[in-house]
Amino acid sequence: MLEEFKKFISRGNVVELAVGIIIGAAFTGIVNSLVKDILMPPIGWVMGGIDFSNYFFSLSGGHYDSLQAAEAAGVATINYGRFINACINFLIVSGALFMIVRQVNRLHILHREVPKTPPRQEQLLEEIRDALRAQSKGVSTAASPSDRSP
Repeated sequence: MLEEFKKFISRGNVVELAVGIIIGAAFTGIVNSLVKDILMPPIGWVMGGIDFSNYFFSLSGGHYDSLQAAEAAGVATINYGRFINACINFLIVSGALFMIVRQVNRLHILHREVPKTPPRQEQLLEEIRDALRAQSKGVSTAASPSDRSP
């Protein structure tokens, strides 16, 4: 079982997946900061100084000036402002990933569309083969393969 696990872990796909998860975690931190520190303050300012992360419902019915005050009092809350921020994070991450996948797909399409021409050696061998076939059938060729310059 240990050998099978070592073989599983050392496969390229598992290592690539691990790298992707680590990069994704770092990317998530960047996006969280982008939303919290850069996007939401101007949006809140445009909407009259509103801080979405501070939107909540107190389930106890009491009034609290901020989410931090409600949390400090130990009150159960529904934090829909944080949910709005999480949705914005999701939209940014999914948009960025869409752009990355789109570019990768374009590269794959370009790579597939490039005509695969055989290397020069293979072309020469094919010409020699065709000339030998023609000679064996009694047909003369205009120039022998050895007369051709590369």
